[in-house]
Amino acid sequence: MSPLEASLLSDARMVAAYLIFAGSYVVFALGRFPRMKIDRPGAAIIGAVLMVAFRIVGAREALSSIDFATVVLLFSMMLIVANLKLGGFFDWITDAAIARLHPRHLLPVVVFTSGVLSAFLVNDIVCLVMTPFVLHLAGRLRRPPVPYVLAVALASNAGSTATITGNPQNMLIGSLSGISYLRFLVELGPVALVGLAVTWTTLHVMYLRGGADDVTVADAARKTPRGRVQRKPIVVLVVVLGGFLAGVPAPLMAAVGAAALLITRTVEPRHVYEDVDWGLLVFFIGLFVIVGGAERAGLTRALLDPIAAWKLHRLVLFVPATALLSNVVSNVPAVMLLRTVVSRFPDPHTGWMALAMASTLAGNLTITGSVANIIVVERAAAGGVRIGFGDYARVGIPVTVATLVIGSAWLALISG
Repeated sequence: MSPLEASLLSDARMVAAYLIFAGSYVVFALGRFPRMKIDRPGAAIIGAVLMVAFRIVGAREALSSIDFATVVLLFSMMLIVANLKLGGFFDWITDAAIARLHPRHLLPVVVFTSGVLSAFLVNDIVCLVMTPFVLHLAGRLRRPPVPYVLAVALASNAGSTATITGNPQNMLIGSLSGISYLRFLVELGPVALVGLAVTWTTLHVMYLRGGADDVTVADAARKTPRGRVQRKPIVVLVVVLGGFLAGVPAPLMAAVGAAALLITRTVEPRHVYEDVDWGLLVFFIGLFVIVGGAERAGLTRALLDPIAAWKLHRLVLFVPATALLSNVVSNVPAVMLLRTVVSRFPDPHTGWMALAMASTLAGNLTITGSVANIIVVERAAAGGVRIGFGDYARVGIPVTVATLVIGSAWLALISG
């Protein structure tokens, strides 16, 4: 092959890399490819295959670009949460939280239950479980369902800010940064708590300032059938969380817990696997390969070097930039893009914390800001409750702005 032919082939691969990367991120931003039934996981796997097919990245390089620690952590937490769900844990803890409360207390209970559960478990799965229960409870109490459904979505995002296992992008950041579970919790836990308080206050002011009727939540709770709660998943969860706080690598601890739960005589494995979000796992794997190919082609450097010149290490610029990008292309792809920028910051630790906080809290801005929001809205629609884009934005925008400002001030304080 002549030097000219080699140069042309190299240029063709570069063009292919740009097209694959751009096409993939268009789908990540829109949710589907225009006029095609290609969703985000599909686009991720198609893009990954094309990166290898066009030899932008070799097969071995593609495998090495996948952060298997993140994938293992996400998969293991899904298995643990699935066992908790099948074991009746979510029904039990929600019933216990709402028992003997007046309807005026229902909103803070929904907010803090959704938020605390999302802090330690994957928020997407918490939304799947909490939304139908909250709809049922609001119906029993003859309460307007919209504020309580919004509370599940907003609180799950805010609460998941607290820990590495709260959401997929935090898992990725935890793996890339090497920050311990406990330190992550200590630094972002206060932001999550304030975010829950802001969510509660905003929803109360906008929807519930008029008071409540005399029906007690206890009446509705007693009418809700309760099954037997299995103890094994709860014990495993406590041990796993203890391991996280003790400094055991999160992927290893979660994998041990998941493996222990798969040793069973009572739970059908297929029911557990049905609750695993396989699409999200495929999305992660494909995205790693796409970004790996883009980095090898020099594309991410070409895109991010001009941005790096804006001195993004300053929180006042980095936090809104992350929030904006997270709403344009979704939070996980945004984190994948910005990871190379953060690693070059003068203070990478604060950069990772800001990336986790901003990419998570930005999910509250609009319905499409996070997968958790979409899950809640779709589950609510299946229950006959429609939440429009404007309904969500009316609450989501002030909550997002307030929590990002407070979170930025907190990070500036503790890093200063």
